[in-house]
Amino acid sequence: MRLDKFLKVSRLIKRRTVANEACDAGRVSVNGKTAKASVNVKPGDIIEIQFGQKNVKVEVVSLAESTKKEDAKDMFRYL
Repeated sequence: MRLDKFLKVSRLIKRRTVANEACDAGRVSVNGKTAKASVNVKPGDIIEIQFGQKNVKVEVVSLAESTKKEDAKDMFRYL
């Protein structure tokens, strides 16, 4: 699954366009490397997102094309 779509579906970032912009600005890294929006993520990957002064680090647990709000938090695990 594409990184931008994962960020949107898992609700780490609200909109896919915002996820794209964050990737283009170099604020998202996958497994320690700065990532573009088109990078494929798989379970076990570590995603780090910089929100201003705050960093969020999560591990991908599962992938799904779409989820309900309650199930979105099961797609990743905070580190």
